Amino acid sequence: MAPEVNVPQIQKAARNAVPIAIKTYTLPRETEVYLEDVLGIFLSEFGQEHLKDRIAYCLKELSVNAKKANTKRVYFKEKELDINNARDYAEGMKRFKEETLSNITHFLELQKQAGLYIKVVFQARGKTFTLSVKNNVEISKKEQIRVYDRIARSRAFETMEEALSTVLDDSEGAGLGIVILVLMLKKLGLDEDAFDIDTIDGETVAKITIPFSDVHIENLDKLSEEVVSEINELPQFPDNIVFLQKLINDPDSEITDIARQISTDPSLTADLLKLVNSAQFMLPKRVDNIVEAVKLVGLRGLKNLLYSYGTQKILSQDQKWLWDHSYRTAFYAYSLARSFKKKKDLLDDAYVGGILHDMGKIVFAHVHPKLLDRISNFCTEREIDRDLFEDLSAGLNHAEIGGRIAEKWNFPATLVEAIRFHHEPSECDPEYRDVVETVYLANALANLENGEITFEQIDPKVLAGFHIRSEEQGNAILQRLSDAFSKDTDNRE
Repeated sequence: MAPEVNVPQIQKAARNAVPIAIKTYTLPRETEVYLEDVLGIFLSEFGQEHLKDRIAYCLKELSVNAKKANTKRVYFKEKELDINNARDYAEGMKRFKEETLSNITHFLELQKQAGLYIKVVFQARGKTFTLSVKNNVEISKKEQIRVYDRIARSRAFETMEEALSTVLDDSEGAGLGIVILVLMLKKLGLDEDAFDIDTIDGETVAKITIPFSDVHIENLDKLSEEVVSEINELPQFPDNIVFLQKLINDPDSEITDIARQISTDPSLTADLLKLVNSAQFMLPKRVDNIVEAVKLVGLRGLKNLLYSYGTQKILSQDQKWLWDHSYRTAFYAYSLARSFKKKKDLLDDAYVGGILHDMGKIVFAHVHPKLLDRISNFCTEREIDRDLFEDLSAGLNHAEIGGRIAEKWNFPATLVEAIRFHHEPSECDPEYRDVVETVYLANALANLENGEITFEQIDPKVLAGFHIRSEEQGNAILQRLSDAFSKDTDNRE
């Protein structure tokens, strides 16, 4: 459990230009959380809390690098190798990463016994914020040259996407991560001089200096412009779907007229019958009559089916894993709405919101098919939330892309909100909070199931809204949803 943050003490330090120093020997996860909390309080005191995610990435990168530097010292000592000898250094680095990762507890204990620490210092002076990460081993000339080489390489890149598309040696933790750090500072309007690393009084000190007056966040980079352009070039909904939507909205239309129009599209007919015969409706016998299917689904449900069907007709079907995730999320969202919210109107919106929540990611993947994989690999290695980093790197995340597509196609506000805020439910219009939180939780549980996130990363306010008070309870609900989805899939097949 993370130490409790003394908010008044940190606020007072920030106001009085007093440094706050936090020392750790092993940098466990709870200490990382604590450091981010302290950072957030410092920034809030200066009205700069919107910078937290960007600076938190830099904090994590420097802290982890300091820990690796300490680990390297005890590793070389145990192997009886001289870290300052070129031949020994090359020999030691061959197996350093593999051997330390496989036995990290042992080497962290050696660091603690040797008194090797990581010290993080926060300080605000006037309108300038300084973040220093120190460790009490001196950086070698070879290591320092390597870091400065990475800083120099970062000048060749305009965006993080370009850096992620270039293979860099990251064996010592001072490769791609440092390049991304410098580019992150550039996205704040700062140049590479905002970052420095040197030896002072026996400590290696990595420091980031942020004059708040110089900060301006770039909201749209080159890649984002490409994605927006792709949205503008997307076709409108198919004519038969638009005609059907008009029929549904016409109070003089008969159910038979709507059913007749649906029957002209074999794919739509198959989707409608698949939906009505799914576990959602729990019917005692199979329905094959289109008129009966329309009555059972209802006009609201049919409208939502058309949004889903039309979207899939237009967007690429190549990203099978994304669509598979979307169908699972839709099933979970429907089930959560039925079991916990018990509002009939919410069921259809939650289901179609689940299907369409990642459609921005599908467009993103179409424009840059390999980039999502690179972002995913980079975030997995550094234990960074993938959606957060995507937001920071692309400047326009997939949820916002999806929201823009939904607006282009005149989706109702409830679906636009569910798509745009399925990672940030607290930011949505309160009128649509039920559907947004349902889609958010369904997506989070699907991501929890495949190991992309931990239970602690799920918004506790949303969990409370679904009366989920413990990880055990959450896991039990997820297991029931997963079993039901598997059974439903088997029945459809």
